Amino acid sequence: MKLTPEQIAAAQKANLETLSGLTNQALQSIEKLIELNMHIAKQSLSESMSSAKKALEVKDIQQLLAHQAEAVQPMAEKIMAYSRHLYELAHETQASFTKSAEKEFQAGQQKMNALVEEWTENAPAGSDAAVHAMKQAITSAANVFETSQKAVKHAVDVAQSGNQTVRKKSSKK
Repeated sequence: MKLTPEQIAAAQKANLETLSGLTNQALQSIEKLIELNMHIAKQSLSESMSSAKKALEVKDIQQLLAHQAEAVQPMAEKIMAYSRHLYELAHETQASFTKSAEKEFQAGQQKMNALVEEWTENAPAGSDAAVHAMKQAITSAANVFETSQKAVKHAVDVAQSGNQTVRKKSSKK
């Protein structure tokens, strides 16, 4: 079974489109991360200036200690919020990449099935065992992929559940 130049060109075009889509998804995630970091940087600068002005107004050690204690709690909350935003961004990106991978795998599997069907139609007499073995191998590969995807999704769900539990506990404090 030979591939024609048109089939090779079509496969290359499909691969290029897939790469382009994944690259765009990655760039969108990077853009969101940059926006988040810029927001945090602006907010931190503003708060640092405000804190510095308050520190300059301190008259004794008790006021200084009170000022420092006042600054610590919001900082911890902001770190938790930043971590939550990073996690959500990573989860969005992972979900997007997983969806693309599933789509590509399904398309590849359909192409493979079509090739196997074409091959079986043109297979010489007596090659039934080889045809059956190839079909079985393709089915096994599909099952392994599906099982892997389920395991990854379960792990992500467990991580999300743990993250939500941590957020709930930290917001109660």
